[in-house]
Amino acid sequence: MIDFYEVIGLVAAFITTASFLPQVFKTHKTKDTSGLSLTMYITFFIGIVLWLIYGIHLKSLAMILANSITAVLSFYLVLMKLKYK
Repeated sequence: MIDFYEVIGLVAAFITTASFLPQVFKTHKTKDTSGLSLTMYITFFIGIVLWLIYGIHLKSLAMILANSITAVLSFYLVLMKLKYK
């Protein structure tokens, strides 16, 4: 059974991951990456991967789901930035 704090974590994971989606959709649609910092997104991606590893260690479903999805999305933005400089 999932405990109360894991439910809070899942809600937080959904909200924070969902907040990242508009940037991904806008960048995908417009192919305009001029407002994106490559250094920031590379650093962000590395941080998210480390949070994912930590979440796996803790066996936290919320951390694993949120950071897996956000890692994929942030990596996609890095690729878009490199492709559409």
